[in-house]
Amino acid sequence: MSKRKRSTSIDKKLKDGRGQGLGTDYKPWLVIQDLASLGRSTRLNGYKIPRQYEFFSDLERNYFYLLEYSDDVVDIREQYPLLPREETIVIADELGIKHATDPKTNEPIVMTTDFLVTTSKDGQHEHVARTLKYKNDLMDERVLEKFEIERVYWERQGIDWGIVTEIEVPKTMAHNIAFVHNYADLSVLEGFEECSTYDIEDMSIYFLQMLLAQEETVKEIAKKLENNFGLVVGCGISIFRHLVMTKVIDIDLSEKLDMNKILHIKAVRTDFSEKVKAI
Repeated sequence: MSKRKRSTSIDKKLKDGRGQGLGTDYKPWLVIQDLASLGRSTRLNGYKIPRQYEFFSDLERNYFYLLEYSDDVVDIREQYPLLPREETIVIADELGIKHATDPKTNEPIVMTTDFLVTTSKDGQHEHVARTLKYKNDLMDERVLEKFEIERVYWERQGIDWGIVTEIEVPKTMAHNIAFVHNYADLSVLEGFEECSTYDIEDMSIYFLQMLLAQEETVKEIAKKLENNFGLVVGCGISIFRHLVMTKVIDIDLSEKLDMNKILHIKAVRTDFSEKVKAI
């Protein structure tokens, strides 16, 4: 009876498209409703691939922000299933390791990898599989056993697999990206409803010029911009966030962004650099 119930559950997920598709069409194998008891679950809307993402830890969420900001990453598939399930069962048997099971039914489950990431370099696409785990959890022998099944699975797929801990995910950088993440498209935000693309570009150039002068803090520049362009309070900082998220300006994101400081600009995106010079 339990076997039939298990198969029905897997079949239903497959029928729903879970773990399938690319880009905006991809659906994660696991969603928050499946693991409702986990307290650190998060849903986020993507910028690079505009769909809803599902994360089960702060570490997964922070890693996602780094992937979103990377120029090399072209697709992110989270909670990716290791299918067919029979393959990981065979691997577990070969390794002499117990397969991951449903704690209620004790039946083998479909194992997942936290991220299957597609990168593009020189026009060549490459997939890498990454599992996120806090460093202290790697002391758990059972965790390592399940990772060994995962590692062998991906090895047989010809895909590089690796473990990512909090050491490889700088929290400050992730938080900085989170701060600007939703500001790529200002037209959907309050205060910019009546602004045209030209208006936003004009405001961006104004802000950029002030930043490059390095005489005032980000907050002071934001306030001046709001006064000069008749924007509501908060829109000035939104323009700053937009400049960072769209990479018009290159700044040091390893340091906590402080709106009360004068910001050092490492570089300006070429097209905007030319526009600033032209004014």
